[in-house]
Amino acid sequence: MPLPHNHGQFIEHHFDHMPRTDEFQVVSEIFKQLDDSNRMRIFWLLCHCEECVINISAMMEMSSPAVSHHLKQLKTSGLITSRREGKEVYYKVADTQQAELLHQVIEKLVQINCPTGYSSGDIK
Repeated sequence: MPLPHNHGQFIEHHFDHMPRTDEFQVVSEIFKQLDDSNRMRIFWLLCHCEECVINISAMMEMSSPAVSHHLKQLKTSGLITSRREGKEVYYKVADTQQAELLHQVIEKLVQINCPTGYSSGDIK
């Protein structure tokens, strides 16, 4: 597609590889999870352990309904998963590249050392 103004950059060939709008929408949905520090803390916690709502609530010093709200958003975005054992539901980070990268980014940004010895590697 020729651009209306030619600034001598010849960038038209870069548009051949530009991701589709729906691919950016997926990225946008993941980044929406970063707009709340409590949700990021819950996500970070679940990167290191599998836990139930009651224990997450105690660790976060939040009400169970507030934690459940954050868990629902994280689960809808595909960043965490859950499993039921009897009456108890346990949550943990999803085994996806998106969740792993988000964990690495959070750790790099706040310079947290993971207590479990998880090596997040270098982000390039």
